[in-house]
Amino acid sequence: MNAPASSVTSPASLPEERHESIWGKALYKFRRDRTGMIGFTVVMIYFIAALGVWLGIWGTHWSDVEGPKWSPMSSEFLFGTNIIGQDIFQRAIYSTKTAFEIGLVVALLSTMFGALMGSLAGFFSGTWIDEVILWIKGVLDSIPFYLFVAAVAFAMKDNPYAMHVAMVSTFWTTTGRLVRGEVIKLRSFEFVEAAKAIGVPQIVIIFRHILPNTFHILLVQATIVFVAAIKSEVILSFLGLGVQDGVSWGLMISESTLEVLAGFFNNFIWASVFLFGLVMAFNMFSDALQDALDPKKVAAE
Repeated sequence: MNAPASSVTSPASLPEERHESIWGKALYKFRRDRTGMIGFTVVMIYFIAALGVWLGIWGTHWSDVEGPKWSPMSSEFLFGTNIIGQDIFQRAIYSTKTAFEIGLVVALLSTMFGALMGSLAGFFSGTWIDEVILWIKGVLDSIPFYLFVAAVAFAMKDNPYAMHVAMVSTFWTTTGRLVRGEVIKLRSFEFVEAAKAIGVPQIVIIFRHILPNTFHILLVQATIVFVAAIKSEVILSFLGLGVQDGVSWGLMISESTLEVLAGFFNNFIWASVFLFGLVMAFNMFSDALQDALDPKKVAAE
């Protein structure tokens, strides 16, 4: 006998009080994590710097030649100038915007695509759909990342978004595997069986009842991919495969190779300091977020 419609309840659609209490516990635990809060504060400072660039408040003269070659740090040029007289401070601040643009775009797209592919593979585990998705993951993971980026950049003929496409195409696989494993576990729960019993379409079960319960995985994975995208951009820009229309910390480090040989280190030092600060802060934030959203730890408290 079919179960009544009112009995189909997933954890994501529990009463509001209980739903809020689960996330409330996670938020409370995150706030108590001093390291995580420090990381979050630093990330927000970087975000404000990037927001100022987006709004045109500062960093607008990053490409202007305003001073002499290799000017030392001064009140006029806080971080000095580079080999052609560009203000290093302006370039470092503008690069913060570049980092957030790349990190956010790659993190959001790869996480969303990984969630889609992982949920389909997990729900239809053991079928041809699962096998095809796993095969695609295996193929992408078997190709060296930087070789793949070079191939994509060549195929897209120096398109400024070639790096983004390459990152999204490879970073989604880890998210997909994690979501697949979680969905395989969730599909055996009673709320899924009840939804099947009353004839709820499979696509609705996946996106309404199962996928929302993987949000804690997706949120943490997005923060991890954000950091990975920024670090990858630095390496790719250093190799000449990254940012082409603008400036980034990776390009600044690449430009500084000749300057370091000439005994001028400001470009290299400040680009590295800005990069290290954001990556370290985001790692601290990501670790604290992962601990706070751990379902076992949240349920135990």
